[in-house]
Amino acid sequence: MTKQKEEFMREAIRLSIEKMEAGFGGPFGAVVVRNGEIIARGYNNVLATNDPTAHAEVDAIRKACQALGTYQLTDCDLYTSCEPCPMCLGAIYWARPRKVYYANTKADAARIDFDDQFIYEELEKDMSKRSIPMEQLLREEALEGFKAWEIKVNRTQY
Repeated sequence: MTKQKEEFMREAIRLSIEKMEAGFGGPFGAVVVRNGEIIARGYNNVLATNDPTAHAEVDAIRKACQALGTYQLTDCDLYTSCEPCPMCLGAIYWARPRKVYYANTKADAARIDFDDQFIYEELEKDMSKRSIPMEQLLREEALEGFKAWEIKVNRTQY
């Protein structure tokens, strides 16, 4: 099984290099594997799409969920060329894959100017002290949607 895991990781690494060299974005690639087969490939598309959320892991998760017709990947593994950033980590937890394998570390990424430490630090701060101001508006009105969800009979739990 280790040899197969290495092959999946090599595919994520190959995508990271190939797509970066083609100008899609930074050197990040990911694959989603189910039952020993790659079901989705993702890569950083930030520059190609002008979308700051178009990271490799998010791209692979979206494609895998679409291919499988589900919003959760509980019987899948994710291979990514780098330790996930905070945004991708959030997406990974929402998708609930069985396991994540990564190659480069966040320290490796920071050395080439992909440093997410400031985001980790921002999350620890009180909202009033964050570098992007946040102001709450119309909570009572917004709670109506939550109340409707709470009493909805045929809702899908996720």
